[in-house]
Amino acid sequence: MLVFRGLPDHAELSSVLTIGNFDGVHRGHQALLQLLVQQARARALPATVLTFEPHPREFFAPESAPPRLSRLREKLELMAECGVDRVHVLRFNEKLASLDAAAFIARVLVQGLGTRHLLIGDDFRFGRDRAGDFAMLQSVGAEQGFTVEAMPTREIAGERVSSSAVRDALIAGDIEHAERLIGRPYTMSGRVMHGDKIGRTIGFPTANIQINRNRAPLAGIYAVTVDGVAASPWPGVASLGVRPTITKNGAARLEVYLFDFSGDLYSRHLRVHFLHKLRDEAKFGSLAELTAAIARDCENAREILVQHRIEVPAA
Repeated sequence: MLVFRGLPDHAELSSVLTIGNFDGVHRGHQALLQLLVQQARARALPATVLTFEPHPREFFAPESAPPRLSRLREKLELMAECGVDRVHVLRFNEKLASLDAAAFIARVLVQGLGTRHLLIGDDFRFGRDRAGDFAMLQSVGAEQGFTVEAMPTREIAGERVSSSAVRDALIAGDIEHAERLIGRPYTMSGRVMHGDKIGRTIGFPTANIQINRNRAPLAGIYAVTVDGVAASPWPGVASLGVRPTITKNGAARLEVYLFDFSGDLYSRHLRVHFLHKLRDEAKFGSLAELTAAIARDCENAREILVQHRIEVPAA
């Protein structure tokens, strides 16, 4: 998959295009991308995605914007897994936000991306003040030589699949419900960094994974598996939070204790799959109490992982 920052002055290739933020690349997004790829293959054109960085809500109201489900790198990896050929990452700034709908179609869709077929969600709005809609796209597309198709909302058991619904499930600690909406376990990925190495002093050395986000959509202690350690996913326990027993600085960290593992993971890029929430983060009165709690977490996580039919080393 090819990734481009910004738009060319004039498109080198025509495209079958979809537009969106695709936060979390949930089952609704996956259905849209699957149709995009099918339509692109039928036309012998690249399946192309236009997405934005930062998220428009982060641009307009950074203090109240919801936590992201996925960083840009994670989102791009998931799009590649869906078969997308090209992604254009357009910087969302004042200039872009001020484009009216007609100018957006002319500059972005026609001139920049050479759109021949546009596939959008049924609630898609665009342009300054969100004035552009499906009817406008159809009308202008008939004049400019591209067709437009709307993808209906995906529902599961009567619930609309959306990034907000996934986020709400994660915040509530219902990891299994989030997994049903996403179509896979929720994941976070990042590079292993040096930490303060307190875990190894209490018998539970952890991999400290750089999360590169201001806020995460979940917090607590989880049963997990981890990609990037070995040829198959490695089982363990993850702590995502501010570590109130250890520090008062409030900086969120993702730390993973891998069962029966020894080795150097520094600078390795790992992907953590969250399978079940064990408990909320808590402040303990001493390192001894924290150590005892971690031991209980490991015991509980082993039981959960076995239920998921994951091979777990004996304690």
